[in-house]
Amino acid sequence: MTIKETLRKGIIELKVNNIQEPSLKARLLLQYILNKPRQYLIVYDNEQLTLRQEVNFFKGIKKLAKGIPLQHITHSQEFMKMTFYVNEDVLIPRPDTEILVEEVIKIAKRINAKKILDLCTGSGAIAISLAKYIEESQITAVDISDKAISVAKLNAKNNNVENQITFVESDLFKQLPKEKYDIIVSNPPYIKKEIIKSLDKEVQNEPKIALDGGYDGLDFYRKIISNADEFLKFTGYVCLEIGYDQKEDVLELLKNEGKYVDTSCKKDLFDNDRVIIARLN
Repeated sequence: MTIKETLRKGIIELKVNNIQEPSLKARLLLQYILNKPRQYLIVYDNEQLTLRQEVNFFKGIKKLAKGIPLQHITHSQEFMKMTFYVNEDVLIPRPDTEILVEEVIKIAKRINAKKILDLCTGSGAIAISLAKYIEESQITAVDISDKAISVAKLNAKNNNVENQITFVESDLFKQLPKEKYDIIVSNPPYIKKEIIKSLDKEVQNEPKIALDGGYDGLDFYRKIISNADEFLKFTGYVCLEIGYDQKEDVLELLKNEGKYVDTSCKKDLFDNDRVIIARLN
């Protein structure tokens, strides 16, 4: 089959299985299989594929049709102009999380922060981005999953910041030595437990441990907000990614704790509330 015919057949199969963005996913999959840019597929759309290329493409299409994320096939995701290795052990970094990283970078540059703690690091996208864009920064990246830590370490090495990051396997603060940080940042699990099973099947194929925020989605925020003061320097900052409908709940948790001031919320590119920032008083 030609590139054009192969793409058309793959798109139809994805549409039949109600996969979102079927044309985009089929094209990106074929680009990966052929190791060619988008323009190549357009210019040479009548080129015949080899049997091996066809077989590999349709194997990938069948995985996509089952809800396996494309990034779990290509093992690659772009984030903050860097490439990250991802697999089924880590949450795929989202563009929304770049808003969180950008806000932390702004704060760090304003207060000359060098020591940053990243909780629930997953693939390491946040920690690695901060290490890359904040000069002389020293990041401590924490995750409860040893498999996630392995992925994050690989990503740190691939992006040449392994010497700036200390990785710790820990349930949030539990196994951390009592050090003080300028900023604590986290994109924790925040999906309500009962909602997970109703999510898009691609999301359901990501690690549940990275999604489940407890019955009300706020379990991790409670733990972080109530314990952060023990690990923050005086007037240090807490920066948290939140779900689109969690702004008021998280602000209320901060208010009830009575330790934080200058709370604010930043929106993402789709005008959803996405990042909560607070300063330790």
